[in-house]
Amino acid sequence: MPGIEPGQIGVIAAKEFRDRIRNRWVLAVAVVFTAFALVIAYFGAAQQGAVGLRSIEVTIASLVSLVIYLVPLIALILGFDAIVGERERGSLDLLLSMPLTRLELLLGKFFGLSAALAVSTVAGFGLVGAMLAVKLPAAALYHYGGFMASSILLGMAFLSLAVTVSVFAGDRTRASGGAIALWFFFVLVFDLLLLGGLVASGGETGAQVFPYLLLLNPADVFRILNIFGTEEVRALYGLTTVFPEALASRGLLGAVMAAWIAAPLALAAWRFRK
Repeated sequence: MPGIEPGQIGVIAAKEFRDRIRNRWVLAVAVVFTAFALVIAYFGAAQQGAVGLRSIEVTIASLVSLVIYLVPLIALILGFDAIVGERERGSLDLLLSMPLTRLELLLGKFFGLSAALAVSTVAGFGLVGAMLAVKLPAAALYHYGGFMASSILLGMAFLSLAVTVSVFAGDRTRASGGAIALWFFFVLVFDLLLLGGLVASGGETGAQVFPYLLLLNPADVFRILNIFGTEEVRALYGLTTVFPEALASRGLLGAVMAAWIAAPLALAAWRFRK
């Protein structure tokens, strides 16, 4: 891309990643992911009267709910002060006085934080994957790898939203409030609003646009990506009755998730240049 020096982005990204390693952020999040993943994977089928590590389908279905609540929250906490924090500490002007463009600084921070989040996610869920590898075939591990990859993409989407909030906010207090509001909206409120609209429309007009509206929420895109992966997981979710398989293409959903990463970041870059 013209005007962008990948080396400069790499320097900022490496610094951000090292800072997270140094303050043990990566270790702390990995431990949290590991603890929750082990508990949910082992007891996830308790409501069916069974405990223990079972099939990969049941394990993924159990972990999807954990990821939808936990990963967006951690990503928003990680990124909400990426820019506004530097501004309040007085270090933003110093950074911008270096041979570095605003876009390079923004991308460097985003990719550095994304790397920290990705390492935490892989390390946290990797232990469960290693335990499953002992008793499951390679095909099952392929599905589990896809689950981890989609979890990273979900985190990057919410991290992109957090960086955008950080650019727009006037101070860290407003940035943290905006990040919490985004978590509540996308994780808790969005689906309730869609369900209310579906019920209010009598299930006719709303049912036609409902699947497309789900694509307006990265958490729902993540859920659909993993629900439609295997037949047994589909059976555990009623969402499959209203979401057509034609829209469940992994390529399409992956592109939508990529748009959720790129679009907020582009908005943040536009605002940061101002």
